[in-house]
Amino acid sequence: MIPNQHNAGAGSHQPAVFRMAVLDTDLDHILPSSVLPPFWAKLVVGSVAIVCFARSYDGDFVFDDSEAIVNNKDLQAETPLGDLWHHDFWGSRLSSNTSHKSYRPLTVLTFRINYYLSGGFHPVGFHVVNILLHSGISVLMVDVFSVLFGGLQYTSKGRRLHLAPRASLLAALLFAVHPVHTECVAGVVGRADLLCALFFLLSFLGYCKAFRESNKEGAHSSTFWVLLSIFLGAVAMLCKEQGITVLGLNAVFDILVIGKFNVLEIVQKVLHKDKSLENLGMLRNGGLLFRMTLLTSGGAGMLYVRWRIMGTGPPAFTEVDNPASFADSMLVRAVNYNYYYSLNAWLLLCPWWLCFDWSMGCIPLIKSISDWRVIALAALWFCLIGLICQALCSEDGHKRRILTLGLGFLVIPFLPASNLFFRVGFVVAERVLYLPSIGYCVLLTFGFGALSKHTKKKKLIAAVVLGILFINTLRCVLRSGEWRSEEQLFRSALSVCPLNAKVHYNIGKNLADKGNQTAAIRYYREAVRLNPKYVHAMNNLGNILKERNELQEAEELLSLAVQIQPDFAAAWMNLGIVQNSLKRFEAAEQSYRTAIKHRRKYPDCYYNLGRLYADLNRHVDALNAWRNATVLKPEHSLAWNNMIILLDNTGNLAQAEAVGREALELIPNDHSLMFSLANVLGKSQKYKESEALFLKAIKANPNAASYHGNLAVLYHRWGHLDLAKKHYEISLQLDPTASGTKENYGLLRRKLELMQKKAV
Repeated sequence: MIPNQHNAGAGSHQPAVFRMAVLDTDLDHILPSSVLPPFWAKLVVGSVAIVCFARSYDGDFVFDDSEAIVNNKDLQAETPLGDLWHHDFWGSRLSSNTSHKSYRPLTVLTFRINYYLSGGFHPVGFHVVNILLHSGISVLMVDVFSVLFGGLQYTSKGRRLHLAPRASLLAALLFAVHPVHTECVAGVVGRADLLCALFFLLSFLGYCKAFRESNKEGAHSSTFWVLLSIFLGAVAMLCKEQGITVLGLNAVFDILVIGKFNVLEIVQKVLHKDKSLENLGMLRNGGLLFRMTLLTSGGAGMLYVRWRIMGTGPPAFTEVDNPASFADSMLVRAVNYNYYYSLNAWLLLCPWWLCFDWSMGCIPLIKSISDWRVIALAALWFCLIGLICQALCSEDGHKRRILTLGLGFLVIPFLPASNLFFRVGFVVAERVLYLPSIGYCVLLTFGFGALSKHTKKKKLIAAVVLGILFINTLRCVLRSGEWRSEEQLFRSALSVCPLNAKVHYNIGKNLADKGNQTAAIRYYREAVRLNPKYVHAMNNLGNILKERNELQEAEELLSLAVQIQPDFAAAWMNLGIVQNSLKRFEAAEQSYRTAIKHRRKYPDCYYNLGRLYADLNRHVDALNAWRNATVLKPEHSLAWNNMIILLDNTGNLAQAEAVGREALELIPNDHSLMFSLANVLGKSQKYKESEALFLKAIKANPNAASYHGNLAVLYHRWGHLDLAKKHYEISLQLDPTASGTKENYGLLRRKLELMQKKAV
């Protein structure tokens, strides 16, 4: 894709002539790709990509999938499609101060389509789409790497050449089997990175197409492809913010590859005040300046629209998310940022130690120059500076091209995650390496090619390459298995990040959800020990202790949590529940009120406040609180039930009946509401309607002893004594300890005995 320079005058408009040099390496001994037509090469790459991650196809929704998919109302048909353009990735309004500000509406739209086609939250369909996307991107990489290595071009006569099949196939295979991609493929939320990468690459190839087509159709066609490339870059950004960096990559490709802009040569001429600088054709190329103007304008427009849509400033991250960015010393921040870069580089080089989360103390801060980890910084920059010097100083234009593009793909897509422009909400994140890994694959393939050219031990190099491909494939298969369930995923992180409080918290939460409270307590305590300010771990631990009636320690933990984070509404509510259990009613009411102050739409808190008022016999206040809960959450069955029961117990049968009917209209299949309303109707002597509701409730929940017992009471009052006897007996079989049912059954039996005696 390098145009042949003819020293045409400034006013010349002759079409460029495209000639490419063959990649001067011998990779036949590594991959027999020279005998593979492009179709079969792509088929091999796509199939290998599927094999690597196929094990995750029937995995669960894990980690961030719960919030971004299962709990995201934007996926459901009831939510208007237009809301996707005003909500963040997690379903919150972008204008909210609590929003994460991740704006990825096109990714959420694909989740919504998945939800519709799967008929609900069935993870198989979501996982299959991710696997196929990675396979398709890997196939596309064959063409991308052909461009990067200098193959697949047109000559001046339009004859198509395919000049670097071995290098492009090897690089595409290295990309397809890289284990660092597991998070993007096996984790459903990784689809944002996959879609972003897809349109990123299409944008890059579209930009390349402008120069391929310029021989045939002139500048008009070139402008079209540049504009299409910018549009595809915008689409990539709507899948994930990282997508906008493709415009920078296109600019680098245009200037350094198409324009053959030699940075070192220009610097030397400037330093020596060489007048020949004025005659550099590249600087007088109006076409280049026009394309740079289009790219700059497109990028600025995207950023402006993105900022306007965001509504407010950037998201507010906490110290535990990215501790280095909160360090007081600029030197400490710089050192730790560079250490993070070296860790990312190590994950590309040796992707064996992978973790779903690298925050919460997983990587302690470097606070002294004597810390041995500074060696990693030195090694990183030694390698980078060496590669940059090779890219700038090499007299071999083809080598300069490959190194430049390899470094461009490695660095430019990583810039949004670098903390250089704004604070990010993570320390290390494997998912952001999906695009930078392209640059790594370019550099690694070029390195193997160079070695195979300058060494006689070609078989050893072949063994190393094939060994890397095999080991990485095996690692992908194993890591995909770890992403199949939260338990496996969280436990796999213990050996990588034993100091990560979030790892222990997530294991504890998973155990608690399965009912293993004893083990959960142990992990929650370890999470709090590792991070004494981990309020979410304190809140969950306090909840378990509350359920185990260890109220004193639960209160201490929850009080500490709200001291550390005064706006933690859930902790305030749970503190109120504990204080209510300790009969400290005034303090409990204050805690509930504080929770509602920090989260105005908090139906569960209104429900618990209503229970407090009911315990204090403040019936009107209780009814008002429960009514607020049902207004905020119409399907809040417990609040509806408590209103019906309270009105029933206080003799307000007509009002209780009205509330019960209202509740059943909103939640028609709730058997507990049917039961409560049936009791009210029975007391109002509406026996037929009451019987129908009791029977419907029993059909929905046939093993509820109270349902049979209360239906028996209805029949007892109604005079259907045989039916009453039958349901009393069923109720006592289900719950032999029910004293009220025993007593009523005894009364019925005595009544039946008297009736038999009278009959005799």
